[in-house]
Amino acid sequence: MSRIGKLPIKIPSDVDINYNELNLTVKGKYGTLENQIPQILGIEQNDGILMVTLKTKTRNGKALHGLYRTLINNMIVGVSEQFEIVLNLTGVGYRASVQQNLLVLNLGYSHTVDLSIPNELTVEVKQNTTIQLKSHDKEKLGLFAAQVRSWRPPEPYKGKGISYEGEVIQRKAGKSGK
Repeated sequence: MSRIGKLPIKIPSDVDINYNELNLTVKGKYGTLENQIPQILGIEQNDGILMVTLKTKTRNGKALHGLYRTLINNMIVGVSEQFEIVLNLTGVGYRASVQQNLLVLNLGYSHTVDLSIPNELTVEVKQNTTIQLKSHDKEKLGLFAAQVRSWRPPEPYKGKGISYEGEVIQRKAGKSGK
């Protein structure tokens, strides 16, 4: 059995969970998330604790046990607390701004990069070079952050680009550093 799959999930008091044999719906103060649960897994809810159980111990079932326990936990944490990713822009003239439903980035190209912000995300720009992304859906938040970062990933010589907060960029000496 999965070690992660066996762990109980604590349910906050402001989160409502509805489960029928296939669909799981989690509602909280930041939104609603839905997910389909495979028939191999079962969900038991007792006294504010949720347990993901494995009905049949097959190889596929064991693989899905820990995965779906983590997905359900992320759903519960997302609707009760929200997830946050902070991106830093490093480079001369690199700026970001939010205009209506667009994230506008100046990244040293001859044009601006306009990215439409998904409905589930909130984007806040601080000091023109710090982008704060928040969402209750961890998957969509990570995907949007990766799309933003893909326009200028940090480069190893000068460290310019878009990086996650706390990310360590391995620097290279360059041509004169021999």
